[in-house]
Amino acid sequence: MKIFVTGGAGYIGSICVEQLLAAGHQVTVFDNLSEGHRLAVDPGAHLSVGDLQNREDIEGAIREAKPDAVMHFAANALVGESMENPSKYFRNNVSAGINLLDAMVSNGVGKFVFSSTCATFGPPDRLPIDETLPQRPINPYGESKLIFEKILRWYDEIHGIKAVALRYFNAAGATEKYGEDHRIETHLIPNVLKVALGQKSHVDIYGTDYETPDGTCVRDYIHILDLAQAHMLALQTADSARYNLGTGGGTSVREIIACCERVTGKKIAVVEKPRRPGDPARLIAASDKIQGELGWKPRFQSIDAIIESAWAWHLKHPGGYGD
Repeated sequence: MKIFVTGGAGYIGSICVEQLLAAGHQVTVFDNLSEGHRLAVDPGAHLSVGDLQNREDIEGAIREAKPDAVMHFAANALVGESMENPSKYFRNNVSAGINLLDAMVSNGVGKFVFSSTCATFGPPDRLPIDETLPQRPINPYGESKLIFEKILRWYDEIHGIKAVALRYFNAAGATEKYGEDHRIETHLIPNVLKVALGQKSHVDIYGTDYETPDGTCVRDYIHILDLAQAHMLALQTADSARYNLGTGGGTSVREIIACCERVTGKKIAVVEKPRRPGDPARLIAASDKIQGELGWKPRFQSIDAIIESAWAWHLKHPGGYGD
């Protein structure tokens, strides 16, 4: 297939592009490089630099690529920033996404895979979080993704675009070539590994008094290759669908730090800080639906294997992509 990947120069997008090419697909990456990196784009893909905010940019790129399907990763994704600047999140995650959908409609592209998030649920009524739970986001980031999920329903009903929304939990890990390098890094694992690399003095723990075994937040970490596999399976579906993606296991902040110490052989200094507002004690996914309907099965159930892959990439690329 010919696949058009927005945000394909970013962390998750770049690794999905790598796996799409390995599976024999033709790939066009569309990215404005504000968050992504040119060196993160596999040389086997065609890179089209443009901005989803510009309707002419995306219309022209879709027209030229003539894709069979679109994978949409391009978004702003910092929860804290969304609380300070909601306009940015609704413009980039909703309005720009509508530009993309309209370009698909005018060029007859009918298949869409959407990078959504567990943040659409907010604090859950129960665990693990399955697709039947109410979606009550508590920040503009989660709200923007939920709004776009709702928009997709109408573009299916009115224009026939079949959209699969994949709600990630905590993406982590790396491949040999591509890994995690955000200009503003908020994710726990890369920040812990920066301490091991000598690039940071310590890692912050936000909250040590949660109702969890060691008092720190518990999250469901999923290897980036397992995410990529889910995206490729989503290309094969005939109908629109919504799926939660996680391993179904939980790892606490302290457990992540201890695992990083084992993997790197380095002592990780920590500074304990108060809780951040809006951080639930536990977020764990139920992925039974995608496993039953698409045959998806996460290959990396061990947090050690996930962190080992991330550490290997960071050792080879201590400065990230260098831009």
